[in-house]
Amino acid sequence: MTPRPFRVKRTYAETDDTFTLELEPERPEEGFAFAAGQFNMLYAYGVGEVPISISGDPLKPLPLIHTTRSVGLVTEALRRLKKGDLIGVRGPFGTSWPVIPARGSDVVIVAGGIGLAPLRPALYHVLRNREDYGQIALLYGTRTPSDMLFTKELEQWRGRFDMDVGITVDRATGSWRGNVGVVTRLISRAPFDPHNTVAMVCGPEIMMRYTVMELTKRGVPESRVFVSMERNMKCGIGLCGHCQFGPSFICKDGPVYPHDVLTPWLRRWEI
Repeated sequence: MTPRPFRVKRTYAETDDTFTLELEPERPEEGFAFAAGQFNMLYAYGVGEVPISISGDPLKPLPLIHTTRSVGLVTEALRRLKKGDLIGVRGPFGTSWPVIPARGSDVVIVAGGIGLAPLRPALYHVLRNREDYGQIALLYGTRTPSDMLFTKELEQWRGRFDMDVGITVDRATGSWRGNVGVVTRLISRAPFDPHNTVAMVCGPEIMMRYTVMELTKRGVPESRVFVSMERNMKCGIGLCGHCQFGPSFICKDGPVYPHDVLTPWLRRWEI
């Protein structure tokens, strides 16, 4: 429950309301390690703390990288931090993306909006170990072109010959000439073997629901579709009960789940 002190190394805007923090420990000798998909509790002194997925490379854990949207008092306080400011960090917490079990399979990564941030560590891993996987597809959807995250990296990934990248927007603005429509429309054309695929999905819950429907329609077993259920987490250790979802606590048993585990509870009202 005790936050570790970190200093802001760098902070920069990704979009109008989304920003990235690069953090270094006050005591560098302590180091830091995490798995792709885990999250930290970030504490803005005098304001409060909030769960944020780690969006950096697990092989290069420092500086510690978090990308989030300013949507409340705590995240707005984090957005206003400057280089050298102090921040509290607890973690890492939670389950990780199944990058090791997915070896030998095709990998489909489907992200909606800021959902690309929690998935980026998994993408780093599979691309670094490219020979361990079959086809790799990244499908990414945002509201408008200006809402896209990590645009320079997206261009680099689109330029690779060993992966397929599909990008779409809900509404085209400016000079956009790419796909227009929801991200689920990209699933039917993505190159992967549905019977030998592991899918990792993160985004708004309604987007994840329809993404799972489209993946299973193509033949991907629900047990091989993994989703991140980051919601309502407050303490990170299952103490407060705020994130209870059916019989599980998302901060301890998640946030990454195989979708078939969630299905019985997603069908119940008010859970």
